[in-house]
Amino acid sequence: MSHRVRRATLIGLPVLALALVAPLTPAASHPAAHADPGSHTATVQVLTINDFHGRIETDPWRSPGIAGAAVLSGAVAALRTEHPATIFASAGDNVGASTFTSFIAADAPTIDTLALAGLDVSAVGNHEFDRGYADLVHRVLPRFGHHTGSDGGRYGLGANVRDEATGDPLLNEYAIVERDGIKIGFIGTVTEQTATSVNPALIDGVAFTSQLAAANRVAAEIDDLVDATVLLAHDGAQSADCAAIATEQSTFGTLAREASPLIDAVVSAHTHMAYQCVIADRPVIQAGFYGAALGKLLFEFDTSCAAAVLTGVSTDLIALANSTTGETHFTPDPAVETIVSTAVAEADVLGREPVGRISADILRGGTPPGTDRSVESSLGNLIADITQQSIPGTDIGMMNAGGLREDLSFLSAPPDGSGGAHPAGTVTFRDVANVQPFANTMMTVRLSGAQLGQLLEQQWTVSEGVERKRHLSVSEGFSYTYRPDAPLGSRITSMTLRGVPIDPVAHYTVATISFLAHGGDDLAVFPEGSDHTDTGRNDLQMTIDYFRAQEIAGLVVEPPALGRAIAETPAPGPGPTPGPQPGPSPTPTPDADPSPEESADPLARTGAEPPIGSLTLVSVLTLAGAALMFVGTRGRWLTLPHRS
Repeated sequence: MSHRVRRATLIGLPVLALALVAPLTPAASHPAAHADPGSHTATVQVLTINDFHGRIETDPWRSPGIAGAAVLSGAVAALRTEHPATIFASAGDNVGASTFTSFIAADAPTIDTLALAGLDVSAVGNHEFDRGYADLVHRVLPRFGHHTGSDGGRYGLGANVRDEATGDPLLNEYAIVERDGIKIGFIGTVTEQTATSVNPALIDGVAFTSQLAAANRVAAEIDDLVDATVLLAHDGAQSADCAAIATEQSTFGTLAREASPLIDAVVSAHTHMAYQCVIADRPVIQAGFYGAALGKLLFEFDTSCAAAVLTGVSTDLIALANSTTGETHFTPDPAVETIVSTAVAEADVLGREPVGRISADILRGGTPPGTDRSVESSLGNLIADITQQSIPGTDIGMMNAGGLREDLSFLSAPPDGSGGAHPAGTVTFRDVANVQPFANTMMTVRLSGAQLGQLLEQQWTVSEGVERKRHLSVSEGFSYTYRPDAPLGSRITSMTLRGVPIDPVAHYTVATISFLAHGGDDLAVFPEGSDHTDTGRNDLQMTIDYFRAQEIAGLVVEPPALGRAIAETPAPGPGPTPGPQPGPSPTPTPDADPSPEESADPLARTGAEPPIGSLTLVSVLTLAGAALMFVGTRGRWLTLPHRS
């Protein structure tokens, strides 16, 4: 029988706050729990990350403020001094969909830095399967184990990952971590959508069963072995609003509401949101993405009896960096910095590997290229084409101008030590990584014909009385006409797909980067679509694979022609022209890439995923007579960018 006190029903829902993460020191070096023998109480701190995706380098200017592995590690170490009995846990996607430095090294630097930082336990995420089940169990998990003196199984918990034929578990279902005699059980589950977001050939024979059934079964099995239980669920809410999460009709919504009362907290992931809520009388949190936040749970125990009794749980989300000022909030760990620096140097060498060829410059919009995001460009069209051709079942590929950060230049690079010279037209690994540096995952969304029209209308926005356009590149075969002088919301006049007019009531599958699929660049129609599916691939790998396939076939990639977006009448007065093309230079618009100091819009300088949801002051809820107080954020006040 459980000896734990079950929390009384809490009134109200705490709201979210954002935090950034830091790795921990190895488990063996953890000091004793923060217990006061005189008061017979003990506190165990659980620090959490999710969806780290190999963001080992510091990039604090990038929303939501990427602190990097060294600052992450420093933050965990600093927070451990406040509560020595600390456990560092992840809800999955530590690797996969990573930036170039980690990706090119098969995410070994990410594994090494998280292990050195003291990661104690992790759920498996869908991206842990990107290179296949065999790679996960024979390389990824053992590498974690090598650093931590274990078999590595506790770094890929998956209670709902089963053998398709026998139903037997294929991964460890749970791990128990002890601090000063207090035992916390961690159960791991992963989204059932993993089956459709990973190359089927790489997960042949692997079944992803019900998370709810698996979590509740394991919670009952370990209840007599632990003093508290945490569910690390690699799944999450579609919103950061606690009231919406409480009623969300989704697999995760059901999991949050119907998980066994034996589960004392739910740490979620996958949807790249930041929230801390109370659902079914227990905390449910997610700490954003890319190590931009550290989730914090403080478990309070009464140790006056033979068995510790859980008396309360409080939560916090702690920022590690500020994307507005570029500041990081914790001192970097020098040992982790060394690993990252070595990885960067090795990536520079590996990045020189040729992957394909181009026949001419393939450029962004404007003169010089990249100065005008309001116009159609050959590079945007190419990435949209690659997207449509690379993702099966896709009708239309789309790409935003802000996500393209460099051009593909035909001329050889100067021998400056940063990539060396190559024959004219050669495209290297690093060239592609420079074009798409954000490692967005590729997603598909179903939109009606009417929604497609609304989506294209949202290229034009007005902010503080000033109109701007962010051009959305579309794949070959899809085209549209528009009147730039028409009122906002009524500029699109026709759309065709392979010469056939778009049917307003028919549905079309659009593939794009996760940043846009989640509503980035103010494209609010994307989140309103249906069947949002993570393909399990990232944009960098997709483009590399495309160039390699063309090279194997003996083909040289040509710059796609312009003319997919056709203006029926010119806009009044002087305006930008598609470019660069032979002839007069277009006039750059104010939508060039501004400096961080100049930009009031965080998306003017990033093509990464949308900023984490809005920040609200967190309430402190006190229950008269109840044994538990759930405390909202007490940490620093954070101003978060709007979701756009």
